[in-house]
Amino acid sequence: MTELSATRLIIDTDTAGDDAFSILLALKAPHVRLEAITICNGNVPFEQQIENALYTLEVAGASGQVPVWPGCPLPMLRKPVDATEFFGADGMSDANFPKARQRPEAGHAVDFLIDTIMSNPGEIEILAQAPLTNIATAYVKEPRIAKNLKHLWVMGGLDNSLGNTTPASEFNFYVDPEAAKIVVNAGFRLTLSTWTLTMKSGLLPDAALARIEAMDTPLSRFFMTISQAPFKRTAQRYGRPLSTHPDSLTCACLIDPAVMLETADCLVDVETQGELTRAYSSICTPLTPEEALIDKLWYADPPNARVIRRADTDRFAAMLIAALA
Repeated sequence: MTELSATRLIIDTDTAGDDAFSILLALKAPHVRLEAITICNGNVPFEQQIENALYTLEVAGASGQVPVWPGCPLPMLRKPVDATEFFGADGMSDANFPKARQRPEAGHAVDFLIDTIMSNPGEIEILAQAPLTNIATAYVKEPRIAKNLKHLWVMGGLDNSLGNTTPASEFNFYVDPEAAKIVVNAGFRLTLSTWTLTMKSGLLPDAALARIEAMDTPLSRFFMTISQAPFKRTAQRYGRPLSTHPDSLTCACLIDPAVMLETADCLVDVETQGELTRAYSSICTPLTPEEALIDKLWYADPPNARVIRRADTDRFAAMLIAALA
């Protein structure tokens, strides 16, 4: 088995449901050093997202070991949009967990991101599993972070399929499409994990779900508890309960590149003007130079993102089960 390289990671999150499982994966990977968690507007009320991140650290036995930095509580231009109907009012299937002992940092996540990236050029990776407000704001304040960040992993957008928020959009991009557009065009070394990939490769198999339930460990019970609201919502939407894992699948790809079975270098952009297509992510393979000379279209530009097209669901499930042991 190929030895995995050491990773210094920051997770930018709107902590609810699967966001927590992604954090657990990072905490449990021996070659990953989780430097910090930064909080962005998104799934549930902002202060609750902070508490969910802190409690996830505590239930994982990492209380006090990873700082949690509050970031942007609102999108750049839009009215806030949440996903409480999917995750419950507290983002954890209304489990009403007690407040964690650890408290959030006093500074702002955007300043932390800039300072950390610029002080450690080429060393830090970010997993952005929330709307991209924090990342876009940090870039606008200090554009040099795009070249100094080792890699940016983004869970967001659609790869030419139906969305989970509107037919044309995925939730993270829909909440703050202006931020998404800034980030995908900023020049980051970028890997994009879409909702399309989630529905293709990020559904936990029934056998894996049964195994997690039977494990009866503190973390497996945590998993089952906070999955109840998504189970009910997916049953209504898709006709049967689904265990959907957009964030933790993205984290698994980051932790172990062998999880990625197929990728493509693509040209990505985000729609911010359309009424019916708000946050539509245009993902295409750039034209060849010969085609570009003929057509002179915008997608003759070079690719700006690696898009994950297919992932190893069984390998991902095994990683998640190991993290919950």
